[in-house]
Amino acid sequence: MLVRLLYASRAVDPNPAVIDDILAQSRQFNPSCGITGILCYGGGIFLQALEGGRMAVSDLYGHIQKDPRHKDVVLLHYEEISERRFGGWTMGQVNVERINTNILLKYAERAELDPYTVSGTVSLALLQELMATASIVGRT
Repeated sequence: MLVRLLYASRAVDPNPAVIDDILAQSRQFNPSCGITGILCYGGGIFLQALEGGRMAVSDLYGHIQKDPRHKDVVLLHYEEISERRFGGWTMGQVNVERINTNILLKYAERAELDPYTVSGTVSLALLQELMATASIVGRT
């Protein structure tokens, strides 16, 4: 059974090397577990969608909740799915500082990434639009 989980968290240390380490770990670990997804980071906030088997996604989310590099981890959306939306991605990355602010304004009150102030459905729609507008790097 495939599921999609969407969560938000805040970076404990917003150092770019820490963010790069999180991405590198994801890209190394996720394929062996059958997990795909996308990570959006901006303004110290992570917005991540994970897709895969129910147990693998649940285990990874539990690990993220305990990861000392994350704080304020909150579940935004969870659903059983018939197919993946991020199937070609072991972990794509969106650099919010480099996208058109109109995309952010389309889904929020301000041109900033803040999934804590919108619904999980809105956050998922934002990720899908970022993917459709080629605002994502790191497809591997």
